[in-house]
Amino acid sequence: MITTEPTTPLIFMRNPVGLFIYGGCFMYQYPKQILTITQQVQSYIDAGMTITCREEVEKTLKSVGFYRLRGYSFQLYDNAAKQYVPGTRFEDILKLYQFDQELSVLIFSMISKIEVALRVRLVEALLVHGDALILQDSSIFKEKKLYWKNVSAMASEIARSNDVFIKHNFDNHDGEVPVWAAVEVLSFGTLSKIIKNLKTGIGSSYSILAANYRYRSKKGNLVNPSQKMFASWVQGVSVLRNMCAHNSRIYNRTIHTAPEILDVDKITPPPTHNGLYQILLAMKYLRSSDQEWTIFADEFDKLIQKNSSVICPTAMNLPTDWKVHLSV
Repeated sequence: MITTEPTTPLIFMRNPVGLFIYGGCFMYQYPKQILTITQQVQSYIDAGMTITCREEVEKTLKSVGFYRLRGYSFQLYDNAAKQYVPGTRFEDILKLYQFDQELSVLIFSMISKIEVALRVRLVEALLVHGDALILQDSSIFKEKKLYWKNVSAMASEIARSNDVFIKHNFDNHDGEVPVWAAVEVLSFGTLSKIIKNLKTGIGSSYSILAANYRYRSKKGNLVNPSQKMFASWVQGVSVLRNMCAHNSRIYNRTIHTAPEILDVDKITPPPTHNGLYQILLAMKYLRSSDQEWTIFADEFDKLIQKNSSVICPTAMNLPTDWKVHLSV
């Protein structure tokens, strides 16, 4: 007897390890079920959260989302007991979310100023060589293999740009893009890689750039940051910038990049993980001006004070004397 395989795959019942057999293949079945808005609210209630107005909670969940809000209640939830800490209110979770949104806007605005100033200062430093196409010259970079990797990233980002000044150079200058135009469209991450690979030494582009970011040593002398230190600041700020740009949670968040911190600003004992405090310090070191940073620090302080009833400073790695460290 000749048999033929069925035209549609067969689906069998789940086996003991949570897999479905589909057409002879094992497919993982995710154990958690999708909850409706009504069920999400009920899950809050079942876990001991105080809900004062169910209708308002449902409205919030429809606009913000259950999963996004979850990140603001980690410190208020007992995973072992599957219950919220007694007295946990939905209003407080929402306030934390709203605080985080305001914080993100404030930080992003400051980073934008830092980024603009860094681009201007980098161009100024590179033009010491007197060549508008200096980014195409490998001689000013330390590692040639890394240089070519960075060239690839630069080329891709320039090619993606729709800025009128990039098109102008494509149309009128045989596609050659001068350094002052190229730097304007490169990502913060690519800028960090370029800076990290610049040759150092007296009169180098790096020494000219770093002179804009001097800090006072223990002996009271103004010194340029080392290239490794400076690049770590830019990288840390770049990571935080991307978090803000993509509406990621900042509050109570471990930030895995590790900018080098000046000894005077280090926490003793050091925290297990880096958090917002460490990146804020990198922002301070890279500040566009003392005045703009002072305004930012004051606004940050006001935001902390306004939400003092719901936030925990240690969730952002802020030490008790954080104001001293963030002041110019």
